[in-house]
Amino acid sequence: MTAPHDPLAPFANGPREPERHLTSLSGWRSFVDDQPVIPALLSAAERAALSPAELTRYDEDRLDHHTRLLVVATSTVQHTVTCGRRLVLLNRHAVSARRGLIVSGPAGTGKTTAITQLGRAHELLDRARHPGVSDRIPAVYITVPPAATARMVAVEFARFLGLPVRVRSNITDILGLVLVDELHNISLTTRSGAEVSDTLKYFSERIPATFVYAGINVERAGLFDGTRGEQIAGRFTLVPTAPLPYNTEWQGLVATLEDSLRLHDHQPGSLTALDRYLHDRTDGMIGSLSHLIRGAALDAILTGSEKITKASLQAVPLDHSSESS
Repeated sequence: MTAPHDPLAPFANGPREPERHLTSLSGWRSFVDDQPVIPALLSAAERAALSPAELTRYDEDRLDHHTRLLVVATSTVQHTVTCGRRLVLLNRHAVSARRGLIVSGPAGTGKTTAITQLGRAHELLDRARHPGVSDRIPAVYITVPPAATARMVAVEFARFLGLPVRVRSNITDILGLVLVDELHNISLTTRSGAEVSDTLKYFSERIPATFVYAGINVERAGLFDGTRGEQIAGRFTLVPTAPLPYNTEWQGLVATLEDSLRLHDHQPGSLTALDRYLHDRTDGMIGSLSHLIRGAALDAILTGSEKITKASLQAVPLDHSSESS
């Protein structure tokens, strides 16, 4: 639950700049702890009474709010969290052959959001079960580097945990969940890619945790081919992601994003009236939709228009994939 932030109250320690690198333990914990504060929208009279410095701080607070990616519990996020929590419980007493999860689909369909929300939910539950205990690591989040080698993946684990890379350190005390993003950077057709796959398999056997992978169309990239691929296919549940069709879920997503706007002259319902245009413009990609609406909201504050219109949406460029479709 979030509460409105007093636009005239200074932050206790200056502007909020939490560590945002999820691939470090401190960054991950900042992400789990983060509770976005919704800025209060002042009345016209209250806004007119602000000093120039107060008005600048007020607008900066609203700009910061609109730069954040609002997490909406889409069907993909809900399904991923449900499947992931189920697997964590099923794996609780497993000594080998633990089951895992793979979230796969086109870019911009919410894969990273889904697995990070699963990790956040898992860590919050673990904290509730072990209050006051600060040395537990319920979840780990790493990304697979391009052209990854087995050593590079090991370094990613060490970096997250803050371990010296050149020291043989024990990473088998991780509790619960290991999230591995950018899985499409592994190619089983290369020697190094096969070694990465073997390394992850070794970790999954040694670390008493549920492994969750995410990547772009990994089932099309040969991840399930050959002997190694058969082993992966036999242990992992696949959660496919895809662009949202134009339906009630899409309409509800647009309405939720509109409700999050903090603009003075925006007419409620004017954005939902454009939900068909927004779907056509973004091809149903959640990432593109979020970028488009947040970009238009920032422009509305910076230009002083304080509202989003079809014309202002058209002025926000999207990724090449969306614009060329």
